[in-house]
Amino acid sequence: MRIGVLSDTHGITSIAEKALAQMGNIDILLHAGDLATDARHFENKEYKLYFVAGNCDYDVFEPTEKMLEIQNKKILLTHGHRYRVKYGYDRLLSRAKEISADIVVFGHTHVPENTYIDNILLFNPGSTTLPKNGGPGTYGILEIINGHIKAQINTI
Repeated sequence: MRIGVLSDTHGITSIAEKALAQMGNIDILLHAGDLATDARHFENKEYKLYFVAGNCDYDVFEPTEKMLEIQNKKILLTHGHRYRVKYGYDRLLSRAKEISADIVVFGHTHVPENTYIDNILLFNPGSTTLPKNGGPGTYGILEIINGHIKAQINTI
């Protein structure tokens, strides 16, 4: 199972389209918020799409988190702002443990993250359009093969 991951596209779908083209064949696309309308832009493609609302999604009635089960792995998809991820991951990890998540996909910080804490993969693809540390935008790829998770961050 190959999963493309975007976040924090902030209305500039042309760059997200470049990221999508670079991803190659994917089975699922996850969008971790900001903006939900951007995520909807990708709904007519050849893969399954899951997305959540972020802190910049005003007047949007999408949930701010979703629990997914893909290839027997539980994935918490959230933007992260409600867990104050800019100030640490304690609240996010607590929620992940509460629901027995294997992977947490989030955004909000505009900084890529690909790390395990307490056997939970914390995966933030960064921002396609407004990377916090300058430089090119980023996106992520998750692969789940025979119960193993491979995660990578790529530049656009």
